[in-house]
Amino acid sequence: MTSLPPGAPRGTIPSPNIWEHTATYELENTGVDRAGVVERTMRGIDDWSGRTLLDLGCGAGFHLPRWAAGDAYGGGAARVVGVEPHPHLAMLARRRTRGRTGIEVLVGSAQEIPLPDRSVDVVQARWAYFFGPGCEPGLAELARVVRRGGTAFVIDNDGSRSTFGRWFRRGYPDLDPPEVQERFWSQHGWNREPLDIAWTFDSRADLEAVVRIEFDPATADAILAEHEGTGVDYAVNLWWKRF
Repeated sequence: MTSLPPGAPRGTIPSPNIWEHTATYELENTGVDRAGVVERTMRGIDDWSGRTLLDLGCGAGFHLPRWAAGDAYGGGAARVVGVEPHPHLAMLARRRTRGRTGIEVLVGSAQEIPLPDRSVDVVQARWAYFFGPGCEPGLAELARVVRRGGTAFVIDNDGSRSTFGRWFRRGYPDLDPPEVQERFWSQHGWNREPLDIAWTFDSRADLEAVVRIEFDPATADAILAEHEGTGVDYAVNLWWKRF
């Protein structure tokens, strides 16, 4: 069982994939949604150009430079804040963004965000803490830190469809079913955008390494025995709420 590192905020929930396999998780980030479907959809709902964006659960900071940079769909954020509960990962995120103006990284949790009230315009949390029932303390913190008119985004797996969704249901049978998730988010005033993305890796070895940090050994063996190639279709839910 993954233990909490020294300096982690109270209430932190361990994340074994990135905490224990940081380099492989970097491969996963590189291979997820290379077409940019998630970020393009987010910009269509609420563009962060010239605003303050909070990446909650930023890990080693993979996305932080991307939030600060412009792309084909909009400009960069004026200020980017990464909040991460694992002190070592926060250190890696600071190292990654060293010398970049307008980016800062703080140690903190979704339940206790180390920012003032109404201080950010857009929040993204990607596969980080917000898994439906039980995450109410984090939802209350979002309501505190997001400015009126701002938007929070939560990206999570959609276990009801796609090849990866089938793997996910097999690997995590005890998680709440999709209908429970849908009811939870709807009751809290959130909207759902179902998105079709993909894992696309440069080699079979990369895909195998990532599968093995996301699933227990028996499940990973079964998945890899039945699935060929270097990629997989993947469905996610983009939950969002305007404040």
